[in-house]
Amino acid sequence: MNWNLLWDLFLVFTRVALVSWGGGPASMALMQRETTAALWIPPSSPTPQPWLTTQEFADALAVGNALPGPIAPQVSAYIGYKLAGMPGAVAAVTGTVLPTTLLMLVMVVFFFGVKDSPNVKAMLQAVRPVVIGLLLWTTYEMAKTVFSVPTLGWGGALAQNWDKALIALVAFGTLTLTSLNPVFLIIAAALLGFFIYR
Repeated sequence: MNWNLLWDLFLVFTRVALVSWGGGPASMALMQRETTAALWIPPSSPTPQPWLTTQEFADALAVGNALPGPIAPQVSAYIGYKLAGMPGAVAAVTGTVLPTTLLMLVMVVFFFGVKDSPNVKAMLQAVRPVVIGLLLWTTYEMAKTVFSVPTLGWGGALAQNWDKALIALVAFGTLTLTSLNPVFLIIAAALLGFFIYR
């Protein structure tokens, strides 16, 4: 068992959890940046490699979105398991959940005393747009993974991947215009992929 890797998993996901604002989806941008930049030496290779590629992170995000429950522990479990099996998944999820849970238990004691504070409200006014920026960056990075064809540029890549762009637009339109649970869209997309893309 690689204890150093388990400790690194715990520390990276603790760092992501403690500096992410806006909940699980907003933490995905920072989680992607941290896990695609982190290096390790896998047993099958003598040279350091990234924990994940952007494509692998997109896969982790897709799997996490297909399951019920909070996204951050699911994606961290996926990444931890990829790197170190079940102990890696436990270390990553513990790093994602434990520090922020303890912090929340401490903060809840003080929250009701400061929740109406003008200073707290002022800080949140600036933090909320940053969360939107983080979500847009994650969307942009995933779009590059899904639609990117380096030799064609964005226009050519979208033309070549028009079917995936159409799926994204239909999903966005459905979620915007209806109250359909996103899980049904994910199931429908999985079935579509099974019959069309295999």
